[in-house]
Amino acid sequence: MHFLLRVSTRMMRLSKKTIGLIILCFILVSATIAFLLEPETFQTWFNAFYWVMTTMATVGYGDYFAKTVVGKAFTMFLYVFGIGLLSLVIGKVIDSIAEIQRRRGAGTLSFRGKEHVILLNWNKKTQAAVDEIFCYSPKCHIVVIDESSRHPLEHMEQVHFISGDPSSDDILSKANIGEAKAAIVFGDARIDEAALIDGKSLLIASSIERIAPHVHTTVEIMQEKNIQNFRHVHVNDFVLSHDAISRLAVRAALQEGNSEVISQLLSRQHGDDIYEIPVDGSWKTYGDAFHALLNQGATLLADRSDLSINRKLSEAIPREARLYVVADESTYRRIAGK
Repeated sequence: MHFLLRVSTRMMRLSKKTIGLIILCFILVSATIAFLLEPETFQTWFNAFYWVMTTMATVGYGDYFAKTVVGKAFTMFLYVFGIGLLSLVIGKVIDSIAEIQRRRGAGTLSFRGKEHVILLNWNKKTQAAVDEIFCYSPKCHIVVIDESSRHPLEHMEQVHFISGDPSSDDILSKANIGEAKAAIVFGDARIDEAALIDGKSLLIASSIERIAPHVHTTVEIMQEKNIQNFRHVHVNDFVLSHDAISRLAVRAALQEGNSEVISQLLSRQHGDDIYEIPVDGSWKTYGDAFHALLNQGATLLADRSDLSINRKLSEAIPREARLYVVADESTYRRIAGK
């Protein structure tokens, strides 16, 4: 018993690859011995191999069985050692699954997917962003990077978590930043000073732009005076956190119903949405685009950030134009040919 205990303890310490090789060699050698012991019973080496596998798996169909005393003794040997080895493999597999789940929860696993969205710094706004992303793209994969030590949404398989400093090259590499579709940097709510929050966000944005400048980066900014700093590092878009809330509150107070319209445009969950649509080659002026889109159930809203194009209907559409419309999803897909 002491010998078996020592052997099992040493086996448990072996690597998964070593154990796999030992099991494979044990099965192949056992099949060869079984065939040599009773060639008339098994007829072919493969039948002996099949018998060894069913015996070790405790299935025992009974279509092949040892008939000689030596063969039966070898069968008992398989019962003791073969089934024990197979149990060891099953235990290792279960341990590996548990280890992967533990590492996933702790945020130490790397992400190897593509076209994912990376959210940096976890807070209530990040949670809302996750819900909104899934409204837009239910199959999208999301990677959350935060300095906490526990997965905030462990129950959601499409949300991957990486624990660490979001500005670190190693952490961004673990999130596969080079293959990401977009990155959104939220202000760190654990920091009290607004200037320090923007400082950390600026450091993260700089790291992203240096490592993966092609990734569309959006940053939440606490203080308007810091906008120039973010423009300097070529951030694609930024959102003034407190400013947006204040403006929406004023509109709600002074222009009744205004906030409801804006809220619909801010969330995919309510009413129509804003979409970028491809420029049709037959459209020469904004007026051509406006009337063509209106006939299809969409309203032309802007060319990039220019919201005044409905007063420029006679002007030609520039080559670099990016047109945005207000429409429902089915109308947008029809116009975009999706």
